[in-house]
Amino acid sequence: MGVYNRAPLEVERGQGVRLWSTDGTEYLDCVSGISTNALGHAHPKLVQAVKDQAEKLWHVSNIFKIPGQDALADDLCAKSFADVVFFTNSGTEAIECALKTARKYHVANGQPERIDIYGFDGSFHGRTYGAINAAANPSYTEGFGPKMEGFHQLKWGDKDALTAAFENPNAAAIVLEPVQGEGGCRATPEEDLRWMREMADKYGVLIIFDEVQCGMGRTGKLWAHEWAGMTPDIMAIAKALGGGFPIGACLATAEAAKGMTVGVHGSTFGGNPLAMAVGKAAFDEVSSDAILNNVNEVAGYLKQQLHGLAERFPDVIVEVRGKGLLLGVKLVPNNREFMGWARDEAKLLVAGGGDNLVRVLPPLNITLEEAREAVEKFEKACEFARTKVAG
Repeated sequence: MGVYNRAPLEVERGQGVRLWSTDGTEYLDCVSGISTNALGHAHPKLVQAVKDQAEKLWHVSNIFKIPGQDALADDLCAKSFADVVFFTNSGTEAIECALKTARKYHVANGQPERIDIYGFDGSFHGRTYGAINAAANPSYTEGFGPKMEGFHQLKWGDKDALTAAFENPNAAAIVLEPVQGEGGCRATPEEDLRWMREMADKYGVLIIFDEVQCGMGRTGKLWAHEWAGMTPDIMAIAKALGGGFPIGACLATAEAAKGMTVGVHGSTFGGNPLAMAVGKAAFDEVSSDAILNNVNEVAGYLKQQLHGLAERFPDVIVEVRGKGLLLGVKLVPNNREFMGWARDEAKLLVAGGGDNLVRVLPPLNITLEEAREAVEKFEKACEFARTKVAG
């Protein structure tokens, strides 16, 4: 189906932070599968995990116990707020599980009328029905029938509206990305996240964090909400969890998940042995001190350099945003055109985003030397963009 606005680039292979097209052209990849290839392309430990598991067992079904699920779930719970995990194949499936978990929680408490779920403008939670209604982006919901009951959208940063949502006796949950990805790399202030936790506890509302893009080390801590020193009740993760292999997970406290009893949810492929083997290998690497320390070091350098470019190219760059290695550069020229100029003129791959920005999303193990190369290429793209803006 013609649903993708693809770039004119046919990729053939990758290694680390580099991609090669079928014609042999080499690119520096700061898209990383949109924050997914957290360890770059063809990481040897992930490749070996696939090979080893592929020779033993791929799929059996969740009617049997799968030891790899226990191993990865134990690791996730040990390094997060969660007590329980449900494995999926993608981030949007993890969000669906989170939404169902939140509503089932209130049913278990004898309050089935509490179905209202509040999202925020600029958010992105995936493409399934529940996910698009939670984000309520018109470009994703129009043409797919009436709005689903119980989903509401708030303006990002509108504290009064959020207060009213918490006070609503039918409120079930709020869902948000601590650092927005596609919506414009906006980071919710840490004091606001702590206030949300207080309000949620006061009014019996659950907090769902979508850390599909901003989690798994992307901001310099394993989970983006750790910067605020608070925790959600439910969290959806994916992308970097498999290092490029399709894995997602919904994490929750035992209390929040008490309505998720036998038979109320399930998945054919979620948590299959092959996915669990790769996920375990990826999580072991991404959650290491070495990777998290590298993210903070390289992110500090990249952000400083991008701010420097913003000062030198005010006719091209409006603002630099984001946290860790989830960086957004708001532009004067059209962001889609800039992505093409970066690709064709500088052999640099960057991702698009809302609010006319491009996202810089390198692998978490990118070296400082590679980061310097990325800055040089971004500067070259800015120089070319300047000629186009002037023209």
